[in-house]
This record gives sequence, structure tokens and C-alpha cells, in this order.
Amino acid sequence: MSNTPPCPQCRYEYTYEDRGKWNCPECNHEWTTDVVASSEETRVWKDANGNTLTNGDTVMVIKDLKVKGASSVLKSGTKVKNIRLTEGDHDIDCKIDGFGAMQLKSEFVKKV
Repeated sequence: MSNTPPCPQCRYEYTYEDRGKWNCPECNHEWTTDVVASSEETRVWKDANGNTLTNGDTVMVIKDLKVKGASSVLKSGTKVKNIRLTEGDHDIDCKIDGFGAMQLKSEFVKKV
């Protein structure tokens, strides 16, 4: 497998190099190898639909989730305001009414 970098704009995997610049056939974005090195260091958080998440966003839970230490579940459709993105398996820190401080996985939420 070749080690071609994904497009920093659309994350398309099948890019190619032409005259010292990388090209994306999907979105026609063109960049240099300097951009590749800096983009690999930056993590992009995405929700279940592929939308980019940022700190302070409002998201909605898309699936009933069991909560450790609680007898109830977090229902789908619950809105969570002012999220904070973190590194790790559970990459969203938030506060939910009735549950308090929690950590969620970005794959179980969608941006509102």
C-alpha cells in the first residue's frame, strides 16, 4: 500500500502527486507537502453523519445509551449543549441535565 496522504480538505484517500504538489481528484484541492505535515498533527472530530465538530457545538444523541452507575438510560434525541472535544476513546466532555458531567463518543451524536 502506498503512503499517499489524504486530502486535507475533504479527507479523500486516493490522492496523487504531480510536479511537487499533491492533488485530490474528488474536490480538485491542490497542496504542498508542507501542508501534509501540519494537517497530520491536527485531529478532526466528526459526528455520526460526518459533520465536523468543534468546541461549544450543540449535538443530539442518536441512540439510547446505557450510563454506568445509573439505573436509567440516556435517550436518543437528548440535546447536549456546549460540548468540549478531548483526546481518547470517549472524545466529548459535556454536562447533561439529570446525569451531570459525562463523556460521550462522537459516533453516537449528530450536530444540531
